[in-house]
Amino acid sequence: MNILSVVLLAFAMSTDAFAAAVAKGAALHRPRWSEALRTGLIFGTIEALTPLAGWAIGLAAAKYVATWSHWIAFALLVVLGVRMILAGLDAPDEPEARPQQHGFWVLAATGLATSIDALAVGVGLALLDVEIVPIAAAIGLATFVMVTIGVMVGRMLGALIGRRAEIAGGVVLIGIGCALVYEHLGVAAR
Repeated sequence: MNILSVVLLAFAMSTDAFAAAVAKGAALHRPRWSEALRTGLIFGTIEALTPLAGWAIGLAAAKYVATWSHWIAFALLVVLGVRMILAGLDAPDEPEARPQQHGFWVLAATGLATSIDALAVGVGLALLDVEIVPIAAAIGLATFVMVTIGVMVGRMLGALIGRRAEIAGGVVLIGIGCALVYEHLGVAAR
């Protein structure tokens, strides 16, 4: 793979994480850059590790991963999305009532849910004669950058729409999950 292909692949893998990060940032009360960097680091690390795991799974499990990856991501994103919607419905409308940061495990679960496609890409890359480590590092770095920016974009949206931001964020996560399934079913129908 040439450098342009690696860069495009890296940013393509980070788009779901960016959308989730915007939702996460919108649900917080004025997240600081430190929270954006923390979130970016968690998502980026997970997004870098999943293609390596996919590579390790290799050819033997390629069919299994391709068959179930979209359903796993869908389930995780729907559960997280419903959780955010319920939290948004219960939250007071005062911005100060929103949390300053998300818990590690919530971010890790969201990062994992948005990186299932990178796992499948890792399996696919095992079929090619490419160096997986630089590609995984590029995916992790792109995700780190996109998620950090996404949290700060979400900060602006959260200030505009208040507690509805968490509800909107939950809807976005569910939408990402549905899009993954739709994309897979559309590809499978061809």
